[in-house]
Amino acid sequence: MVSTPVTSITFEEYLTYDDGSDFHYELVDGKLELMNPPTIEHFLIVDFLDTALKAEIKRCNSTWLCFRESGVRTGRNKSRLTDLCVVTLEQARELLNTSAVFESPPLLIVEVVSPESVKRDYRHKRSEYAALEVPEYWIVDSLKAKISVLLLEDGFYEETVFTANQQILSRTFRELAIAVDQVFTAGNLS
Repeated sequence: MVSTPVTSITFEEYLTYDDGSDFHYELVDGKLELMNPPTIEHFLIVDFLDTALKAEIKRCNSTWLCFRESGVRTGRNKSRLTDLCVVTLEQARELLNTSAVFESPPLLIVEVVSPESVKRDYRHKRSEYAALEVPEYWIVDSLKAKISVLLLEDGFYEETVFTANQQILSRTFRELAIAVDQVFTAGNLS
């Protein structure tokens, strides 16, 4: 039996919250926000980028790690679930036997836009990740066939938009060789 989510919850309570379902929630100002299940296109894009980033981490012999659906605390009673985040080995060690919600800024966060997440990904997460000082944030938008790479400069994100066959330029992964078309083609089953 699935219980109704609580109406108000602290960050500490969120870390151990379990309503008996397999639903995923973000914590926004002390309230649980249900995340809709992703589409197959979303899963395929995340899988492609996860594989590409992990391959680049391995190629560079880096001690970084790439995780799917990990949490990032963005405020007192606020925590977001990322599609992908890249963190240092030290950050991962701090959470080895606890809930995977990072309280220090990941090196890179990637969010794949869904119809219901447009405002959340472009507006809310953008400002929260900037306030947390996440150095690089990608917004992968298959709805508009573009990838926005946001780089933190003096507390604000400077945005560069990539489309079509343009190579994604990353400050975190300087030698990464992925074109926008490759990302969106990965989201198709044809």
